[in-house]
Amino acid sequence: MTDPIEPDANYDTPSDATPEAPSRHFIQQMIDEHVEQGRWGEPGDRSVVRTRFPPEPNGYLHIGHGKSLCLNFGLAEEYGGSCVLRFDDTNPEKEEAEYVRAIIEDIRWLGFRWPGYSEDDPLAGVKFASDYFEQMHDWAVELIQKGLAYVDESTADEIRSMRGTLKEPGKPSPFRDRPAAESLARFNDMVEGRVEDGGAVLRAKIDMASPNMNLRDPVMYRVVNAPHHRTGDRWHVYPMYDWAHGLEDSIEGVTNSLCTLEFEAHRPLYDWFIDAVNQGRDDAGKIHHAQQTEFARMSLSTVVMSKRYMKQVVDEGIVTGWDDPRMATLSGHRRRGVTPEAIRALANEVGVTKFNSMHDYGLLENAVREDLNKRAPRRMCVLDPIKVTITNWGDQGDEQRIEDMTALNNPEDEGAGTRIVPFGKTLYIERTDFMEDAPKKFFRLKPGGEVRLRYGYWITCNEVVKNDDGDVVELKCTYDPQTRGGDAPPPDAEGKVRKVKGTIHWVEANTSNEVTVRAFDRLYAADRPGKKRDHLEDLNPESLRLIEGARLEPNWATTIEERASGTGAFADGIERFQFERTGYFCVDAAETANAGRPVFNRTVTLKDSWAKQAKK
Repeated sequence: MTDPIEPDANYDTPSDATPEAPSRHFIQQMIDEHVEQGRWGEPGDRSVVRTRFPPEPNGYLHIGHGKSLCLNFGLAEEYGGSCVLRFDDTNPEKEEAEYVRAIIEDIRWLGFRWPGYSEDDPLAGVKFASDYFEQMHDWAVELIQKGLAYVDESTADEIRSMRGTLKEPGKPSPFRDRPAAESLARFNDMVEGRVEDGGAVLRAKIDMASPNMNLRDPVMYRVVNAPHHRTGDRWHVYPMYDWAHGLEDSIEGVTNSLCTLEFEAHRPLYDWFIDAVNQGRDDAGKIHHAQQTEFARMSLSTVVMSKRYMKQVVDEGIVTGWDDPRMATLSGHRRRGVTPEAIRALANEVGVTKFNSMHDYGLLENAVREDLNKRAPRRMCVLDPIKVTITNWGDQGDEQRIEDMTALNNPEDEGAGTRIVPFGKTLYIERTDFMEDAPKKFFRLKPGGEVRLRYGYWITCNEVVKNDDGDVVELKCTYDPQTRGGDAPPPDAEGKVRKVKGTIHWVEANTSNEVTVRAFDRLYAADRPGKKRDHLEDLNPESLRLIEGARLEPNWATTIEERASGTGAFADGIERFQFERTGYFCVDAAETANAGRPVFNRTVTLKDSWAKQAKK
């Protein structure tokens, strides 16, 4: 971790080398085989492939969900099929419409679309588990009638104690063999709100001695006498996720239900529920059975993706909200300036496997650097200004004159064009670009030393002005008129060319804009927050540094031509830049409106400072 206002000493940028394309992962290979065999339709018909993304609206999506989004929607795009966006809104006590809106916005931001999508109506085509409550209720009644489900009025603690252990079988509930008619009547009481919360549950009758704990008469419905954000007071029972999961996939015709590895042990239960509904039906009446496949979730170092932990830091005011740029949420990353392309690149880099592993968060930061290095317009911004006065500015004419310097918008993009940067008598440079007692290899500005001002002139420091506290407040310098644009001066009479090793950025004092910069860093300092102690003890005290009084060149806003050239990532409405020698930054529209001056969020530094820290 480095000081957020210390610039890199040069203008080096990350390599844009493209890695070799990875081989097809195991899920692609499986789907290829199914398509060829015609498992879901005519052999060779790729368009039948249907995946789904089923978030629970009890919080915002996090960066781990980004991998699942890229996998499910990416497969649909690859095969010319479709991906259903479905909210598993089966818990009215924790779900809110705010989360639904935020999740949809995140998915749209990543560039993914679903059947029935509309630019004008964010909810168009979106599915909800609550759309199927009636159908799932009817199937539950069928299972009761078949003797495959029963109402249990034991307490939660009693049910838990009867479940057994991994070494000991469970014990049957005293309600397990109650008559189907009695369970039907009692289930109806639950549905109609005549049973208090926790007073009864509907359980599947499977096998209390099964080595798979999930098959020991799992709960299908519980009583929750609370209004639902979509269905209001219609329901007093709500399906458990394990009951709803496979049925929702069946209703929607999902061919490939892709889950993370923790759901692998639940798959036999999902299969059992589908088979139980189909029991006694002829082939024409059987419901669809999706293929479930598990893959490893994405875990990143220094990141917490527990919704409980994320909600805690929000509720306790440690961050400003779910979209705080330090949060692991997609909305937080978006506000920080991370691009959709970087999220997709990260998902591709991590890959799809069957083995859980921890990945360095630096993979995402590097993906951002690679993306923005090619597209982000350059600007010069001095974060910690120190005044520079060019004492011989009047020797070449009016000392109040302003000269227009031509600067490249992006050296990585020939079509990005140029911009004008004013240069005058009074400038600002970074305080860290000057050192009074400089070591031999300090190639920036020092007393008696010469340095190149990027796109400007070469200047030499002749005098250091300090205040009463001994702080440097001004540098008096002279410039070489023969070095306009930063070019080397012509050879002297002996044919020797004067050289300078250091190049620094600057802004003209009177025309530059005063801006606020929020230098964000990772929220946690530990690789695995909360693993050895409370996660709050692993918070990074340097996760945000507020910098007031930074100075930015006046013509910083992107032009119509720049936007049209594609040099910046503007499709999502966020204006991103590289502040030369410092890092990548974006405009925070909300904070700018509140502050009445431009506010920039640091997206990522130019180089990985965390890798250096890890080596110490």
